Amino acid sequence: MDAQISHEISMFYGWWQLSVCLFAFLSLMSIWYHIGKRQHDYGPVWLALSVLCWAFSGLIEIIFNNSSVYSHYKDGLTSILSLTNSLFILMALPWFKYLPAPLTPLIKSKLWPLIIGIPFAFALFPTLFKIFLVREAYVINELDVVYALLTLIFLGFVLWESFIKRRLLLLGWLALITILVTLMAQIYKLMDNNINLLLFSAIFKTSLIMLFFALALSWVKELTETLIPDPFQLKIKFIKKDQKPSTMANSVSLIGFPGDKDRIIQLTPALYRLFKEFAQRKKGMTDDWLEIKPKNFDVTKDYDISDHNELKRLLEAILNGLFGKKNWTKDKHYEPLKATLFEMSENRERKIRLRIPKENIYIDY
Repeated sequence: MDAQISHEISMFYGWWQLSVCLFAFLSLMSIWYHIGKRQHDYGPVWLALSVLCWAFSGLIEIIFNNSSVYSHYKDGLTSILSLTNSLFILMALPWFKYLPAPLTPLIKSKLWPLIIGIPFAFALFPTLFKIFLVREAYVINELDVVYALLTLIFLGFVLWESFIKRRLLLLGWLALITILVTLMAQIYKLMDNNINLLLFSAIFKTSLIMLFFALALSWVKELTETLIPDPFQLKIKFIKKDQKPSTMANSVSLIGFPGDKDRIIQLTPALYRLFKEFAQRKKGMTDDWLEIKPKNFDVTKDYDISDHNELKRLLEAILNGLFGKKNWTKDKHYEPLKATLFEMSENRERKIRLRIPKENIYIDY
């Protein structure tokens, strides 16, 4: 009777694992196809493949459920899929945008595939011996557990860093709790209690899948929040210090970015004066162009901008205030913001002006 119940539970677990993990794989791949493919980001693909390994584990559970003769094949194939799952997760780590500083040189290293591939091969061979030599699973043959433990340690640090950098503290703590539960489940593999092991496996696999979806959604959230609006969508407000006590001097409010809050940027006095000069020229009735000093400049003439580097410093200061230092890139943020804020003279006269409509500019004198 107990054996029959155990088989039924294993069969239910197998079908659950196959259906849920297959659906999760297809969902993660769909998110990547619509968004990540354009970004040339293959991290979600590796995570999706790791979930697919769990789906195949469910299939193995179904196929070998009532066959005790081939239990070594079942255990061996499950171990191989577990190893492959860990390998795919480790392959995804270099694609994460935010990595812990101590681990970044290692994960971003060109030797990373070799670093994770050698232990994978070292753990794979004993598993193959277990299949073909029909031996029991001793601790030395359960190297997939050790490999999974190392994977979880790396994954825990990376998930924490990813959620914290995206200001998702609760998800960061949930990630750590999930990793802890998963570590317990992996250690439990070494014990001989299949029912409790299935329960632990169901809990940690469900939790990790949900974390992968939370990670994907946080990635989508960040992409939407870092979108640069069009010129007509953006409003600029120069704030007086005494108007808002909590606002620092030389602050500019940018309205129109995704989210329900205005983005308040603090600039240096020099950059604030330059940005305000752009705005005043745009709102004024006179010529709204500012001229950049050329290399062979006329000493008798006053120029509005000393060189292109001054404009570059202004854009970088705005981006640092919007997204944080080193959290933006030139092609996805710097160039689009420059195109939104400024336009150059068509005659190549080293003249530049604000592209924002003057109706969208507010100056508190």
